Amino acid sequence: MQRFVCEQNIVHFERLLHEATDPTVQNTVRGLLASAKRQLALLNSAASGADATPLEQRRRQHGDAEMIRRQFQPEFDASPHPYMLLDPGPGLVIIDINDAYASATLTERAAVVGRSLFEIFPDNPDDPLADGVSNLYSSLRIVGETSRAHAMAIQRYDIRNPDGVFVERHWQPINSPVHDTAGHLVYLLHHVEDVTAQITGRP
Repeated sequence: MQRFVCEQNIVHFERLLHEATDPTVQNTVRGLLASAKRQLALLNSAASGADATPLEQRRRQHGDAEMIRRQFQPEFDASPHPYMLLDPGPGLVIIDINDAYASATLTERAAVVGRSLFEIFPDNPDDPLADGVSNLYSSLRIVGETSRAHAMAIQRYDIRNPDGVFVERHWQPINSPVHDTAGHLVYLLHHVEDVTAQITGRP
């Protein structure tokens, strides 16, 4: 029911945004639209993740995911580029991050592994137009449905500093599928580069 309400709200808000001429109304509707899209992304993420495979079939596909992970783990750990490994199933649980990702996102490996992606990286509540959650979920879903990598447009996605205060960040994200030898989706590989300085002109 909640999902249906969100979907209906998105349709209504998109129509209102198209019809509105008053800038104040447009701003209000943009905020409502962003909130509805975020809520829908969170609901879908929790219910099915990014994997379009039916749950029962997914449970039967254990494959050789751990072996595949062991093969690329040394490169993953040593890479100077920020990487996060996700379970594509319900909740989009964080399997691992490398040191570069921890450094870029002001997080610690031990504190995020095993937790839901959007629990660790929510939208900035002080930005009513924040669309990081909905856009990232949409990209991960595209990867899950197409089994192909997806490069997102540069995305503002603020992160929390060690004091829990949100700080402005802009990223260039690329999301890729990782398959087992049978072709089943076993992981999602999330790669980001921090482009904040290029966007804001501040170091």
